[in-house]
Amino acid sequence: MAALGNPGSASGPMLMLAAKTKTKKKNFVQQKVKVFRASDPVLSVFMWGVNHSINDLNQVPVPVMLLPDDFKANTKIKVQNHLFNKENLPGHFKFKEYCPQVFRNLRERFGIEDLDYQASLTRSPPVKGEGQGEGLLFISYDRTLVVKQISSEDVADMHSILSEYHQHIVKCHGSTLLPQFLSMYRVSVESEDTYLIVMRNMFSHRLTVHRKYDLKGSLVSREASDKEKVKELPTFKDVDFRNNMQKVYVTEEQKEKILEKLNRDVEFLVKLKIMDYSLLLGIHDVARAEREEEEAEEPSCEDEGEAENGVNPTPHVGSYGTSPEGIAGYMNSFKPMGPGEFDPYLDVYAVKSAPGAPQREVYFMGLIDVLTQYDTKKKAAHAAKTVKHGAGAEISTVHPEQYAKRFRDFISTIFA
Repeated sequence: MAALGNPGSASGPMLMLAAKTKTKKKNFVQQKVKVFRASDPVLSVFMWGVNHSINDLNQVPVPVMLLPDDFKANTKIKVQNHLFNKENLPGHFKFKEYCPQVFRNLRERFGIEDLDYQASLTRSPPVKGEGQGEGLLFISYDRTLVVKQISSEDVADMHSILSEYHQHIVKCHGSTLLPQFLSMYRVSVESEDTYLIVMRNMFSHRLTVHRKYDLKGSLVSREASDKEKVKELPTFKDVDFRNNMQKVYVTEEQKEKILEKLNRDVEFLVKLKIMDYSLLLGIHDVARAEREEEEAEEPSCEDEGEAENGVNPTPHVGSYGTSPEGIAGYMNSFKPMGPGEFDPYLDVYAVKSAPGAPQREVYFMGLIDVLTQYDTKKKAAHAAKTVKHGAGAEISTVHPEQYAKRFRDFISTIFA
């Protein structure tokens, strides 16, 4: 605990000896196996760092309780590359993990084992995915985790809410529509810093999402652009949702559960003066998935290799798991599932459409972009938009309380 809570305190001879022995062993393994090779050097260092940090964390006892210092702690590693093969990693790099004990505790509360987390991020490089919200993001090769590039300001914002976020997750026993934040890192390659946050994938690790909406409850400038609409999986917005007469068909009991979670999470965001978040809604069309599976089965299955490399972020149903190495630890018990079927332990944001609904669908619903606090920039934007659209217009930049009310009112109308 002391070694991790305060990285600079590991000065005892026994601790130093242990660290040396372990590092030697790990370097040897990395040289032999040549893992952590990605076309992007930042990703290679990220994979190396995650592997290193989880191995180190496994040597540290889980604390009885988290202390205030744990919410400020970090661990840093600086590597001058005399022991590494440059084919695998850049010449010099640094890796920093923020609040390791806090995020370990969060992973546990979200039911994610550290070894599974490690396997998802280090067995094969994450692949570039379609944005869930703003910013460059990658999806782990087994599609269970999302790695999002964030700004240094986002890191500061995350630090400012981490203690309250942790308390909220403890109170709701991990049952939330908020992003499941699992870790936060800084990767430094050639004097350039890249900040990354890891979250659970809100969409399915195996079911294709056929339609996607980003909903804020505002109708001003909330329509997908023509450029967006021609994408393979466009992100539609509030106006499109209304124009498409889209609805979410779930049972009354499921609707109550979803709205209860939503209200609890939104109250938490209001308390922290957070706004501008969205509900990300993904829709899996079961009938379409059945057709796609039938079409995929028609040719001979000689081209399995394409499914093995995990490059396709939206695979056909049934294409998951053809590679013996392409399954993380908790996927080893993976049993074949048909279209529309999912494991609620992994797809925690998923809910099936109600029996007798007009379409057989699976919905994925979660809150995204939750780090925007109502600061002076937002106040200025609100003033500018009010001048442009008039005080009564449904603009997205409003006070957190107003934003929350409008957001909740709108989301309650999306259900059939």
